[in-house]
Amino acid sequence: MSTDLPDIEPLLEQLTTRVAALIDAEGRERCTLVGIHQGGAWLARALQQRLGLDTAPGTLDIAFYRDDLSRAGLPGDIQPSRMPLDIDDRVIILVDDILYTGRTIRAALNEIFDYGRPAAVRLAVLLERSGRQLPIAADIAAAPIDLAPRQRVKLRGPDPLHLVIEEASP
Repeated sequence: MSTDLPDIEPLLEQLTTRVAALIDAEGRERCTLVGIHQGGAWLARALQQRLGLDTAPGTLDIAFYRDDLSRAGLPGDIQPSRMPLDIDDRVIILVDDILYTGRTIRAALNEIFDYGRPAAVRLAVLLERSGRQLPIAADIAAAPIDLAPRQRVKLRGPDPLHLVIEEASP
């Protein structure tokens, strides 16, 4: 299966347009962007700049919340999570690069609720592929992507942002 990767700029434009509409609907003062380290954090920063938001986005490193710690161990590049001081009753727009199994989002939700009780969490992703293992769906996805079972798509960056396909190990 040959997969042509979409250009990043139209995807960013689509994501920005749809997140802007979500922020308008929810109320700008109620919304907070939070990106999942690493690709989601890059996208959240890009969205903040494109949308002209004053507040820097929060970031989450979900390493300690993963459900495969006993098998895979901790990764070597753990980053500190940085969240706004008060997320209670705010609308968190959780940003990630690729939605695949749903396990990363589950871990991020667990971490978010350790910081407080948001009014809602909305999920915005750059790409969405089939293969969900958990009942998690994006509120906003810039585009779907179909890949062969052993392929993975990764966002590289941060400057410039670009997509690559990797072959998963057997």
